[in-house]
Amino acid sequence: MNETASLTILLTGGAGFLGKHITAFHESIGNKVVTLGRERNNTLVTDLSNTVPDLSNYTFDYVIHAAGKAHVVPQNQAEEQEFFDVNYWGTINLLAGLEKCPTLPKGVVLISTVAVYGLDSGELIKESQPLAASEPYGKSKIQAEEAVKDWGVKHGVSAAALRLPLVAGTNPPGNLGAMISGISKGFYLSIGEADARKSIVLANDVAKIAVKAAQVGGIYNLSDGHHPNFEELETLISQQLGKKKPIKIPYFVAKMLAWAGDAFFFVTRRRFPINSRALSKITSPLTFDDTLARQQLGWKPTGVLQGFKIK
Repeated sequence: MNETASLTILLTGGAGFLGKHITAFHESIGNKVVTLGRERNNTLVTDLSNTVPDLSNYTFDYVIHAAGKAHVVPQNQAEEQEFFDVNYWGTINLLAGLEKCPTLPKGVVLISTVAVYGLDSGELIKESQPLAASEPYGKSKIQAEEAVKDWGVKHGVSAAALRLPLVAGTNPPGNLGAMISGISKGFYLSIGEADARKSIVLANDVAKIAVKAAQVGGIYNLSDGHHPNFEELETLISQQLGKKKPIKIPYFVAKMLAWAGDAFFFVTRRRFPINSRALSKITSPLTFDDTLARQQLGWKPTGVLQGFKIK
């Protein structure tokens, strides 16, 4: 019997990309999933960014806090504040709501991000790496991690955070989704050798390990262990779409386009699709070491190149 069977799970962010995978997995093994979020299709409809949920009539075995704001570049201070309202205050309000439960859960796991490190490049980065995020997304997740950890210590509840890189699955959001869209429409350009490696993890694998992390506690990087490069991803996506591989452009051409993007932003204060920082991120490796998760959680991920199905 699966060790996580017959559990009651509280899941925030159940309507999101990762949340749907988490719900599907736990329901498939016989667990009851109670979802909490703003959308009307949640079991409990609550906006955590400004409301403490009333959980006084509920008891949960484990809590998976997957709700969060990501994949948006803030254009002003109000949009920056939204990251803290959703990612930090949403966590604070959730934890306050859990205190109203007749019995506290056995464990809580926060879905966090490798953005907490604040790095655009690096190889096999460990959890001990200093947290140096300077952007609202990463900074708000650092605060959320600290809140979950402190709450767990205070109440004697196992607390964990999973720091995720790019997450792959059907119709993914963010940069991976943009790559798929670009290749599908024929306007994606492959830059240089396309050999920069990036850590990626399958959404289904995250769904399978989340409760184990809540049981054990701690902070963990997750990846598929292979860290595919752009060439491998471009080939995989093109094959699944039935498209030709993207046109390659030399690095120096991309560099000139990036300079043009920098100038466009300087003049208009609006972002161009490519600029010098974006180019640097695309052409630099950024990988994370998941050894701790393998040792402590028994993490055995599927290779993204073997398991990623875009549709």
